[in-house]
Amino acid sequence: MSDSISHASPDTAAEARRSRAILIALMFPTLAIVMNGSMFGVALPTIRDEFLIPADTASWLAIAFSLPFMMLMPLYGRLGDELGKARLLILGVVLYAAGSTLALLANGLPLLFLGRVVQGAGSAGITPLSMAIIAERFPESVRGRAMGTWNSIAPASSIFAPTIAGYLVDHLGWRTIFVPAIFVAVCAIIIVRLQIPTLRARPNFAFLTHFDWGGTLTLAGTIIALVLWVSSRPVTGVEPLRDWRLLLGVVVFATAFFAVERRHARPLVDLTLWRLRSFRLASMAAFLRMCMMVGTGFLLPLYLADVYDLRASRIGLLATLHSVALFLSIRVGGPLADRWPIRRLVSLSLAIQVVGMIYFVLLPAGQPLYLIILGTLIHGSGAGLGLAALHRTALGGIPDEQSGAASGVYSMVRFAGSMLSTAIAGVILQTGLDSGLATIQAYQVVYGVLAGLGLLGTLTALRLRQ
Repeated sequence: MSDSISHASPDTAAEARRSRAILIALMFPTLAIVMNGSMFGVALPTIRDEFLIPADTASWLAIAFSLPFMMLMPLYGRLGDELGKARLLILGVVLYAAGSTLALLANGLPLLFLGRVVQGAGSAGITPLSMAIIAERFPESVRGRAMGTWNSIAPASSIFAPTIAGYLVDHLGWRTIFVPAIFVAVCAIIIVRLQIPTLRARPNFAFLTHFDWGGTLTLAGTIIALVLWVSSRPVTGVEPLRDWRLLLGVVVFATAFFAVERRHARPLVDLTLWRLRSFRLASMAAFLRMCMMVGTGFLLPLYLADVYDLRASRIGLLATLHSVALFLSIRVGGPLADRWPIRRLVSLSLAIQVVGMIYFVLLPAGQPLYLIILGTLIHGSGAGLGLAALHRTALGGIPDEQSGAASGVYSMVRFAGSMLSTAIAGVILQTGLDSGLATIQAYQVVYGVLAGLGLLGTLTALRLRQ
């Protein structure tokens, strides 16, 4: 039985209520993962100091989540098309709750790393499956607004999550930040089970016998080898980008991946999607947007701790202000995605983010905190403005039967930016500190690199068709 939901416009009150219920249900899994992500960022300086680890090793605590999170997205998307999107969504939230429990009980770095990996593996399906369900359920005329409404839960949760995290870290210890994540995940399981009507659809388990497992394994090998090559010192002891064994692994796995995908009847990553100009450019722009956004999210708590010596509670308050700006920009950007030319909206969004990065590059040491707040507000006001437009552009014109696979690939590319930017930021920051740069200068170098990536994203967005 198909997992598809009719594209019929919700022209009756009952249908409108069902649509709203589905949209609200999809917000809860997103709330769980985004809330904990915001809280973990606030706790990261404290975790780093407790375990006495350098910046590039600290970045691996973020990568441990983002690596499986990004790597498994196309797997969830493809499986969701055959086994049921809502069913896979439930499975992902269950895994996320299990990983959060492991992290809560962690008494050392190994168990914390394991918990973060399981969290990431469970979270991987939430974004592509939710996007695919929205793409199926809502007609194109209101899809941008629906995407914007669903996306707004992310910065909305980030408004209160950093403040709560700051209090928990300062008064109860960093491990307690995982308690709210477990609670929300349990609520999400119940609500999705009740509100997504396709959960009872019969899954096509026969699909698993001819699933593209070769593509899945070679893609995983490519991504893991690439991240290890970029940030090799904490793992192999070799300086970043210099371990030729890992680079060779990237080449071998990538070559095998493309060979497998070209031959498979139903590949994990449909390479023909890249022939679609809108999908290709939207994916590239989304990747570069995430580089800036998540790179900043990784840097800012460490910046505030190292340069201003702030405690977690004050770091959380400042992170909250950024989230307010992000929330408002997403709420504004959703309706604009249905009315403004896509090229104008997305390029404006990325350009504002670039201004925020350059602001931190030029900001000298010893400035009052209100100037830091101004910089975070600039970035936040741009980061969400073009998000719904990118989602709509990437998935526009994709048939329902391919929506899960397409959203999985798009989400994988988008969140690859979060993983790679975290690894790159940690490496550049630690390299700068080791080379004798002043602390503020090391951070300025990283912000400069992020600004360059954002400029490339702006140029990419200008090539989008109206």
